[in-house]
Amino acid sequence: MTTIDGETTHTAQPTPGAQTERVEEFKREIADMRLRDPSTSRERLLLRGGVLLMIVGVGFAVASYFISHNTNDAALQRDMAVNGLIGVSLTVVGAAVFVRYSIAQFMRFWLARLSYEQQHQTDRLIEALKR
Repeated sequence: MTTIDGETTHTAQPTPGAQTERVEEFKREIADMRLRDPSTSRERLLLRGGVLLMIVGVGFAVASYFISHNTNDAALQRDMAVNGLIGVSLTVVGAAVFVRYSIAQFMRFWLARLSYEQQHQTDRLIEALKR
C-alpha cells in the first residue's frame, strides 16, 4: 500500500500462496495441452546426435591436420585435407542440428507459457469488467 497525495493505492504483490497456486495451475494447463515430452521423443535423440556430430567432426578435422603435417607424401596430405574438410562439414551439420532442436525445445515451452499468461490476463480482465 502506498500513499500518493493523500490517496491510498494498493500495489499488486503476489502472496507466496497465490504464486504456488499459479504454478500448480500452470502445470495442470500444460498437462491438459498434451504436449509431447521432448526427453522421450526423437527430438531428444537428434539433439544428442547433433552434439555427437560436432565432437566427431572436430576430432576428425584435428586428426587429419596432424596426420597431414607428419608426412612428406603429397598424396596423403591431399587426402587428409579432404578428410579435414569432411570433419569441418560434420561439425557444421552437427551444430545446425543441435541449434535447431535446442530452439524447438525452448520455443515449445515459451509458446505454452505465453498461452498460459495470455489466458490468465484475459481471465483477470473479464473479472475486472464484471465488477
